[in-house]
Amino acid sequence: MRNTDAVVIGAGQAGLAMSHCLGRLGIEHVVLERGRLGERWRSERWDSLRMLTPNWMSRLPGWSYRGTKPDGYMSMAEVIGHLEGYARSFAAPVITGTDVRAVRRAADGFRVETSDGAWAARAVVVASGQCDVPRVPGMAARLAPAISQLSPSTYRNPALLAPGGVLVVGASASGVQIADELQRAGRHVTLAVGRHTRLPRLYRGQDILWWMDQAGVLDEPAENMRDLRAARRQPSLQLVGSAERRSIDIGSLHRLGVRILGRLLDLDGKRARFADDLAHTTAAAHRRLQRLLGRIDMVADLVAAPREPWPPALPTVERTAASLDLAASEIRTVIWATGFRRDFPWLCLPGLFDSEGEARHSGGVTPVGGLYLIGMRFLRRRKSSFLDGVGRDAAELAMEVRRYLATTVRAAA
Repeated sequence: MRNTDAVVIGAGQAGLAMSHCLGRLGIEHVVLERGRLGERWRSERWDSLRMLTPNWMSRLPGWSYRGTKPDGYMSMAEVIGHLEGYARSFAAPVITGTDVRAVRRAADGFRVETSDGAWAARAVVVASGQCDVPRVPGMAARLAPAISQLSPSTYRNPALLAPGGVLVVGASASGVQIADELQRAGRHVTLAVGRHTRLPRLYRGQDILWWMDQAGVLDEPAENMRDLRAARRQPSLQLVGSAERRSIDIGSLHRLGVRILGRLLDLDGKRARFADDLAHTTAAAHRRLQRLLGRIDMVADLVAAPREPWPPALPTVERTAASLDLAASEIRTVIWATGFRRDFPWLCLPGLFDSEGEARHSGGVTPVGGLYLIGMRFLRRRKSSFLDGVGRDAAELAMEVRRYLATTVRAAA
């Protein structure tokens, strides 16, 4: 069995940021990756996807964007290159092609069992990220077998879908981007809209995320949230990274020809049933947008940025159909853009998980001494799951690891 002070599981941005910070503190460690470095960016993203955050926000500890388009949005190939360059910059101790099969308690810490043998470590950091397993509702099992089902992790491009229309379920970033791409490719798209976060791409002369960064929105700490569990379940921002820096929302999709319906309630074979809640959800998204823009305006006024009217409220584009015959509508594919959940069957650690199967933690520090999480939504602050947000979390958690290791050494002595 090989020994080290700490094992980091996952070599995406969170795992690499953690590795950099551990190394800077002189903590011996390895980073275990089931596939290749940044595997999810390689194999679980659709072909045309670009980052939602502008390139200047691709900041990691000791590393930043090196290209000539700071206001652009990296393609997936560019994200992979960015991470590979980062790993090389500090000789990250990444071991690829190593599947972690179990993490168990041991007398001196943890036993990490992998496809390539076992590791003994006094600390373990789980850096598998926010987008672990697609959250597909149970109703999916009741869909007729003749209708294909995909998630954003398995969708690649319009040409690979079965002929016919597409029902996209979910209106967060993935849902609206996929619906937009499919409609532009000539598919007839129906979008089932639930709770969503509407944003303009540009506002008062800058990217909306630049203003959110300047206004401190992205650095809001988790402990300030009135309902942290709800905050961690917020849908991702309705944004798209594109050369023209265009906005995308329910209104733009409707103008493009996408049929907009309310939240999907149930499926029965080839029939889908929807809630009549579209007016409510779009109005709620508009109120959240107004609150955010009001906060940004206070900052923008201080720097005399040109004034700009707020985006108007979206009209109710059509009354939600109570039900839809998928066969009659020639819908042959359903894409579940309904978010992700964490799935850690290999964490064999009693007391770690709550009744909903989520790992218990406070800012990434779990009740299991020596076990930490990083890269999850609202881990310590609003941007914790962003490529730009894991660095500060990693620095703080690396200090937690160092304190824990020092304590265990003293206890053993």
